[in-house]
Amino acid sequence: MSSPQLDSPATSATAVSGRTPAVIRLLVLATFVVILNETIMINAIPRLMGALRITEQTAQWLSTAFMLTMAAVIPITGWFLQRVSTRRAYATAMGLFLLGTALATVAPMFEVLLGARIIQASGTAVMMPLLMTTLMQVVPEADRGRVMGNVTLAISVAPAMGPAVSGVILQFGSWRLLFAVVLPIAAVITWRGLKQLKNVGEPQFSTIDWFSVVTAAAGFGGLVYGLSQFEGGDVRVAATIVAAGLIAITVFVVRQLSLQKRGAPLMDLRTLRHRTYTVALILMSVAFMAMLGSMILLPLYLQNVRALSPLETGLLVMPGGLAMGLLGPTVGRLFDQFGGRVLVIPGAIGITLALTGFTQVTMTMPFWQLLALHALLMVSLAATFTPVFTLGLGAVPPRLYSHGSSILSTLQQVAAAFGTALVITVMSARADALKSAGVTEALANLEGMRLAFIIGAVLSVAVVIAALLLPARANNAGVLEEPADETGMAAVESEA
Repeated sequence: MSSPQLDSPATSATAVSGRTPAVIRLLVLATFVVILNETIMINAIPRLMGALRITEQTAQWLSTAFMLTMAAVIPITGWFLQRVSTRRAYATAMGLFLLGTALATVAPMFEVLLGARIIQASGTAVMMPLLMTTLMQVVPEADRGRVMGNVTLAISVAPAMGPAVSGVILQFGSWRLLFAVVLPIAAVITWRGLKQLKNVGEPQFSTIDWFSVVTAAAGFGGLVYGLSQFEGGDVRVAATIVAAGLIAITVFVVRQLSLQKRGAPLMDLRTLRHRTYTVALILMSVAFMAMLGSMILLPLYLQNVRALSPLETGLLVMPGGLAMGLLGPTVGRLFDQFGGRVLVIPGAIGITLALTGFTQVTMTMPFWQLLALHALLMVSLAATFTPVFTLGLGAVPPRLYSHGSSILSTLQQVAAAFGTALVITVMSARADALKSAGVTEALANLEGMRLAFIIGAVLSVAVVIAALLLPARANNAGVLEEPADETGMAAVESEA
């Protein structure tokens, strides 16, 4: 049913050069709050195990289900964002997030809390692509780097800050406080957003292919779930689920290629025909794996090997997260002035150097060295993410912005799940092998973590290679529409 307030006429998709549009400032703030909740439960697991009388593996579902829901819902957002107004999409996203947060605050049992996390994730899944799509519509090309630098705060810093924020909050009360603190903040942001937000662009009516919805949810959701089961689960069962997820994704891709001929795909894969977008997608995925892998390994090392408390761990990693956020706008301005290569290449090298440094962790490595390595990793990721997001989405035509941001956000979740599964599996396998050989538990765990960091450092070489393939700037592919042939398919864009 249509609402006059939500579906008011759209404003012109232009903005004053040099200023961040109010709509983007509102969406960045809202996105930061909702994404923060993706990792805010990590430090609360011990409290939840005691309060709800559940095992550690069961408690992990509160984070796993969030990623699983995101991976299943985001592929649908490309279609959803084209079909509804900006305000209606915002109201849907924040409404779901508020409902889930309120339910989580008063959840009497684990099952209710799990359901609340799924509702939260559904709102978050809409918010991320909404922010990226709106940015590409309202921000002039000359200012996109600066504005995307601010967006980096929401997309990259929020999940990095989650464990640190939760570590501080848990010093003052129970796990319910994590949601009770967020709820009024999110409510105020929602109210301000609905009061000030203007519609951007015009909704386009389109039908939805429910077979695509089912295969996307089964494929991407199954893949993330299977990867999460490598941690403490049966490896053969996990591998089977991953294989089933990949088969469903293959069916989904074939279906989209067929629907593109009729101009009605759920996720338009023609974005992948743009070379710069595809390279950016690969680089972002591997870099996100590196970030999430280090986010999992470093707290495990600090708490299990070095015996730090959750609060001490959060405070040690907080400077890196803050540096990443504070540098975002500066990186954006440098991108607008000099292009992407002068940022992405040094950033990619910095990621490799930081992960290589982590391979040398010992039982007595000074904490200042750990802080410096983590800060180097976060700063390098800041220098990488902003240009990559801007170049990638800037390389596709405006009509594909929503699909491009949807694919990018989906790959983030898959990369996060894969990075987590990879480091935990490698670490556990190495530690178990050493324990069976008579090595002490602490030393075995340390060696397992070092091997996992080595794998991350090796993978980060792919980030450097991809960085060398990116151009300094998008070649205006995002400004001009592609000519369509007689089948309705767009001509393949060439980005030399």
